Amino acid sequence: MPESPASRDSHDSRDALDSLVEKRSIDVVPDAERHGTAFSQFTLWLGANLQITAVVTGALAIVFGAGAFWSIIALLLGNLLGGAVMALHSAQGPRLGLPQMISSRAQFGVRGAIVPLLLVIVMYVGFFASGSVLAGQAVGELTHLGDTTGIILFALITGVAAAVGYRLIHTLGRIAGVVCALAFVYLGIRLLDRTDLATLLHDRTFDFPLFLLAVSLSASWQLAFGPYVADYSRYLPRTTSPKATFSWTLAGTVLGSQWSMTFGALAAAAAGHAFVGNEVSYIVGLGGGAAVITSLLYFVIALGKLTINVLNTYGGFMSMVTSISGFRGKATLSPRGRAAYIAGIMVAGTAVALLGKNSFLSSFKDFLLFLLTFFTPWSAINLVDYYAIAKERYDIPALSDPGGRYGAWRWKALSTYAVGVLAQLPFLSTHFYTGPLVAPLGGADISWLVGLAIPAALYWLLAHRDTAHVPDHMILAPEPSPDRPYATEPG
Repeated sequence: MPESPASRDSHDSRDALDSLVEKRSIDVVPDAERHGTAFSQFTLWLGANLQITAVVTGALAIVFGAGAFWSIIALLLGNLLGGAVMALHSAQGPRLGLPQMISSRAQFGVRGAIVPLLLVIVMYVGFFASGSVLAGQAVGELTHLGDTTGIILFALITGVAAAVGYRLIHTLGRIAGVVCALAFVYLGIRLLDRTDLATLLHDRTFDFPLFLLAVSLSASWQLAFGPYVADYSRYLPRTTSPKATFSWTLAGTVLGSQWSMTFGALAAAAAGHAFVGNEVSYIVGLGGGAAVITSLLYFVIALGKLTINVLNTYGGFMSMVTSISGFRGKATLSPRGRAAYIAGIMVAGTAVALLGKNSFLSSFKDFLLFLLTFFTPWSAINLVDYYAIAKERYDIPALSDPGGRYGAWRWKALSTYAVGVLAQLPFLSTHFYTGPLVAPLGGADISWLVGLAIPAALYWLLAHRDTAHVPDHMILAPEPSPDRPYATEPG
């Protein structure tokens, strides 16, 4: 019997939905499914950084006592340094075709990689929560339903977008990049109409600890992207130039974050105490008070946060699957399983957001700096191994086999990681802990520099002669066959 037009339309709709919803999780992306250019990394990371939380990060340096002039310079330095590390991780995506944290198995072992992974999941939940607080304020104002309802609505939308996956995430990045850039141009003009730029930059007093605080804030912002940045470059063709991937990622993330943070620093310098606790309402108030403009600005804030929170939800989902698959040996998920993982991240992040919404600003500063303690050693180990020891030669199938060349646990990396975390504690300065070497340094927090340098040097010394596990060339996973379209890890 011929198929009816209604039936054909239904099938076409399902086919369109199937092509939009991502099928892969932590399995290798086959060459036949690779697409896009390195420029996609610029649009994604520009859009991900032109948003309210980056504005607040830039404002924090002013809130804690620095002047705008040196704060802006320090923020730029931190964005460049942290962004370079982050972009080096991004360049791994096209080469490996894997999510970022899977490659950690080459250093930490198939099961040992769960150690940094658990901390990464905490990071995703924290960033989801902090983003939901600010976006919830915007959604609450836009819908007139209040902050709590706004946070819950925003979380639900984020979860749905993350479930769709990779293509939608990049589309959101492109849209947010354009829309948020236009909004920030408008808000910048409005800010400078209210106050004199020369006045804001007049104070040139240099305070070294506050300068380092600002560097640390922006560096930690960038370094926190490291554990998931390759998730969004892994679909690029394998022939994509690593230099192009690095350069476009660095350009997008530094331009977007520095633009937002500079605006935040200037806004906080102009507003003074009026900024603290009223970040969203103050920024929207710059729009001029017209109802249409106010609604548009609340929408822009929510859109910017949606982009980055989808990244955090998606990254958390990938990290949870990576952690569990190290023990269960399964890389692919049913749609129901995918939804369950994403719902877990969403519920946990929303709960934290609702509990912490009234003390957001000070908590967020400490959260950023404390995160840095755990992710700089991971970045140092991963990058030294990938670029200096393995020299981009990994055995992709062995990353899924605890009995393979990488083993279940690699103690050189795990011990180096522990030393890297502990080495930072004397230099760490937060509200809930201050190390003994902070005061002799005038209050400056240099823990993140220690966390990069010591693990990098120690891992090189321990591992650079032990290269028996390094293949002579990159060993790729077998391409999926028609009878097994989505290759799974051995169980």
